[in-house]
Amino acid sequence: MDARVTFITLAVAEVAATRRFYVDGLGWEPEFESPGEVMFFRVAPMVTLSLWSASQFEAEVGPIQTGPGIPPLTLAHNMPDRGGVDQVLAAAAAAGALVSRAEEREWGGYSGYFSDPDGFRWEVAYNPGPIGVDLLRAAGIT
Repeated sequence: MDARVTFITLAVAEVAATRRFYVDGLGWEPEFESPGEVMFFRVAPMVTLSLWSASQFEAEVGPIQTGPGIPPLTLAHNMPDRGGVDQVLAAAAAAGALVSRAEEREWGGYSGYFSDPDGFRWEVAYNPGPIGVDLLRAAGIT
């Protein structure tokens, strides 16, 4: 198996609320949508984010682990500068997200977080290191 990811699937409690956040709030366009069941967003040339009804997720994949705390993963959105980080966090807040203010990080970058309606955390980051620069270059962002 080669090292690549083509789909990231997140189980969501209410697809309509998730749609309001991502489509109406953040302005994303679904590539595919089955109302009340699933939405696909192309987030990179070869990566699709799938937001799938929790009940249908469980029927196919198995029981979802629940409990207090933050889901043990983050999704990340890199920006070419600190101002872009602040703009994305402001847009997420306007869409109804819980936002933690961006700050300078020990690793040399600048980042903050927001949560979608199901508590999935998005990191919005400016990463001036080689991997951050390379990822933006590959995405056509300089």
